[in-house]
Amino acid sequence: MKQKHIYLFFINILFTCLIQAQDEPKKISPRDTLPPSEKYGLRVGADIGRLIRTAAEDEYKGFEIVGDYRISKKFFIAAEIGNESLLREEDNVNAEGSGSYIRIGADYNSYSNWYGMQNSIYAGLRYGFSTFDQTLNEYAVFTGTNFFGENRITDSISEDGLTASWIELVVGIKAELFANLYLGINVSLRSMVSEKTPERFDNLYIPGFGKTNDINSIGVGYGYSLSYLIPFFKRKN
Repeated sequence: MKQKHIYLFFINILFTCLIQAQDEPKKISPRDTLPPSEKYGLRVGADIGRLIRTAAEDEYKGFEIVGDYRISKKFFIAAEIGNESLLREEDNVNAEGSGSYIRIGADYNSYSNWYGMQNSIYAGLRYGFSTFDQTLNEYAVFTGTNFFGENRITDSISEDGLTASWIELVVGIKAELFANLYLGINVSLRSMVSEKTPERFDNLYIPGFGKTNDINSIGVGYGYSLSYLIPFFKRKN
């Protein structure tokens, strides 16, 4: 419930910024014979949603660096790199997945800005790759009709050097709060491509991908970012 409230809070801020940006366009002097130049450069920051979750949840630890580089009027090269761990506790199992990941791809901005602005409503594709460890802390063995009590095994089982890869569709919003400072929010739909699993149990959490299950290979994710644009040059589009 807390995550839902945070999600709605960021959406409200972003749409407010976009509306204000459209209501207050950059003024162009009548003496200007050419349109203003637009900034091109590297926008880099952090996923503040993961930092908030790290502070709020004992079971989760993580951080993510986000970045994109504008290559044309509408297209951006984008990437995220991070590290995270989650202790997942279910009725019959207690396991932890931890490791690092990278996602890289491109975004297309469908939002029509006034000159001089770089707000965006975008869609993008990513290829994700993760290296991680899995530790099975506790699990229950089914014998007869009793899952628990004497049938609960507490011997820890660990396996490292695991890998996974996936593709994902991302949609999101980035709005300029102040000069070169951007607040963003995104959601993603992920599909597993390859996965190395431990010999004696399955992966329950893959860093960068999220929780897994044995029903399908689809996952979802979300993020809130705060980033700063480092302008390298200007170009008239």
